[in-house]
Amino acid sequence: MHSILKLIKAYTLPIAMITGVLSYIIYINIPALDHTHQLMSDVVSIAQPALIFCMLFLAFCKVHPRELRPHSWQLKLILTQILAFVVLAIPAIIWHDMPGRVIIESAMVCMICPTATAASVVTGRLHGNASCVVSYTCVINLCCAVIIPLVIPLLHDQEAAPTDVSAFTAFIDAFSAIIGRVFPLLMLPLLLAFAVRYMMPRLHCWFVKVSYTSFYLWAVALAIALAITTKAIHHSHETMTSYIGIALVSALSCIAQFYLGRVIGRRHGEPIAGAQSLGQKNTAFAIWMAYTFMTPVTALAGGFYAIWHNIINSYQLMKANKRS
Repeated sequence: MHSILKLIKAYTLPIAMITGVLSYIIYINIPALDHTHQLMSDVVSIAQPALIFCMLFLAFCKVHPRELRPHSWQLKLILTQILAFVVLAIPAIIWHDMPGRVIIESAMVCMICPTATAASVVTGRLHGNASCVVSYTCVINLCCAVIIPLVIPLLHDQEAAPTDVSAFTAFIDAFSAIIGRVFPLLMLPLLLAFAVRYMMPRLHCWFVKVSYTSFYLWAVALAIALAITTKAIHHSHETMTSYIGIALVSALSCIAQFYLGRVIGRRHGEPIAGAQSLGQKNTAFAIWMAYTFMTPVTALAGGFYAIWHNIINSYQLMKANKRS
């Protein structure tokens, strides 16, 4: 049994992705379940963010507030993500019907997505500074919770002129709706984890003991995310060129962020922490964000990014093991 669990854990990524894709294909092709489509959609819309919330909460339970001391060089990483996100958004905001819009939105998703909670674990195994990654994960979650609701409402067609009061009202309504869903998902797990740490220490110790379950929550969240991505492709009218473009732009975004993170981190003596902070992403959140707030097919970018960053991490870990 132990060997089976070890094998499943080693291949969780492909198992979760294949399970998600096949689950949707099988489900959509069972006529007897046609009347449950709306109900299942409603369940998934609640279950996916709930899984992400629980995953973040359990991860943050292991974080001590002293580990959250930010470093000045991390500001460069934050500016890299935010500036890339904003610069990519500008043409999509100005030209709503521009060709290749889904490619730009896919790149935006890959650039602004916050750091994965597992990044600190990988950093430790690569003999890097894991505490730096923990602090960056918390800070970038806060930044994303603010910048995403500010930019995304501008991506969609607005009938009124930008100076019109109705356009401003529409923006505020959209901003409020998005921040009401993004901010609690990214920041409340951290605040709740700290509250439990100081107010209910015995319960906090129990959460720390079972924090390993966040790995399995991530696997379930990823399977659901891939099912959603498959649904987006099924209902999309995009061409094969668009799908190839999304795969390529997610690969380029992944490579660029690992490279820039390493370059910036190396200048401050933290090449591994810099690379993992910028390159390893919470792809379950990326897929949820893309499908919920952007053109649904751009959720595919998060799915591809999960593959690319895991390939890079596997290669890095293999090299580290050889050196050891």
